[in-house]
Amino acid sequence: RWQNDDSALFAGEWFEIARPEHDYMLDILPPLWMHGDMFAMREFLTDSVTSTFFALTIDGRIRYFHGYCDLFQRGFPDRMKAAIVERESRPVRAMTREERIEHIWSSTHDDYRGYAGERWQPEHRGKRTVLVYGRGRTELKLLDHLSDEEIAAKLPVHLRHLPLRAAA
Repeated sequence: RWQNDDSALFAGEWFEIARPEHDYMLDILPPLWMHGDMFAMREFLTDSVTSTFFALTIDGRIRYFHGYCDLFQRGFPDRMKAAIVERESRPVRAMTREERIEHIWSSTHDDYRGYAGERWQPEHRGKRTVLVYGRGRTELKLLDHLSDEEIAAKLPVHLRHLPLRAAA
């Protein structure tokens, strides 16, 4: 799909980790670079994407994150750091629609998600798909075309009965 450049699969993804994992990664190899509260791994995941680790003070405590940064894009690690701080500083129950969709994608097992192939219209090929259960049947849908009800149904059980604006 990306002509042997899988960077689009990883660049921009980030998640929280524990301090021991952060410190372990710092000790594995000398970092490619260190800048204040972040460092990048010397080994690249794809052509220009490498793991970047952050130790960020958010709401008065230090939290640790691992992200995939495209180092060919100037300022990518700083933009990711800003995005993490902005997102993690918000109230816990303030996910946007895009964040809910990304949560669904990342938490859906590989057997139940994929990419639109040959049977899809050309403009949809390569877009992300998920299996959706509803009204007694299962269908494959484009992730970006899920209705608000389908999104709510795919959220974790403890969030299903919350109003959409309050979800996760």
